[in-house]
Amino acid sequence: MIKRFFSKYFELLFWTAAMLSLAMTPPTEASHFTLCPLKLMGIGWCPGCGLGHSIIYLFHGEISNSFRAHWLGIPAVAVIFNRIYVLTRARLVERQFKSAV
Repeated sequence: MIKRFFSKYFELLFWTAAMLSLAMTPPTEASHFTLCPLKLMGIGWCPGCGLGHSIIYLFHGEISNSFRAHWLGIPAVAVIFNRIYVLTRARLVERQFKSAV
């Protein structure tokens, strides 16, 4: 039962928690830990670095800083919120279908 619940709701909970944590992070916070494999290998440039900062700036209303941090931050937020919406809607429809049967 736990395995089925986990497999059903993991992605929804993951994206929601990720967006909430980025929304609560102060934009001026210095970055001291990274999960970027390229940065961990000592490579200075990465195509994805700055995306998190871009989303943080966007959530705090700093659109120009968001665009400067990474130009894909705004589309990424739109895609992730769409995914959260689709997953939530699917779970609600599934739940309504089960209660109707």
